[in-house]
Formats: sequence, C-alpha cells, structure tokens
Amino acid sequence: MTIFGLSLKALAITVVVVAAAAAAALLARPKPIESAVLGAGWECSQTAFVLTTCAPRVREVVPAVETSRKDAIRATRG
Repeated sequence: MTIFGLSLKALAITVVVVAAAAAAALLARPKPIESAVLGAGWECSQTAFVLTTCAPRVREVVPAVETSRKDAIRATRG
C-alpha cells in the first residue's frame, strides 16, 4: 500500500506543478496596451503586470515592384 499511496501523492504534486506552470505562462505572456502619452506612433505591451515595453509602430512595407505570380510565369515562357 505504501507504493500505491506514494504514486497518488506524486500524481497530485505533478498536477499542482503543471497547473501552476500553466497559470504562470498565462500571466507572463505579453499583452498589448494603450499608451495615450506616447501617441498612435507607438506600440506597447505589458508582461506579467510588471514589465512594459514600447517600440515605434512598423509601417506597412510597399514592394518597389508589384507583380503577380501569373505575370512572373508568363515573362519566363517567352
């Protein structure tokens, strides 16, 4: 019976550890937040309610030459 009781205890500890790790992972992931002080040109995120980081927003990149796949295929065939 000692082995069976030890196994249940180990299983219970494992479940508690996994649940605590899952809760920590959910709290630690970065969440986007609004920053009225910096304005619309900045993107901020907060991690674990403690660490806040901000970076300038990345503007959408427009390619210099826009071609579709059909145009590229036709040009190589002749």
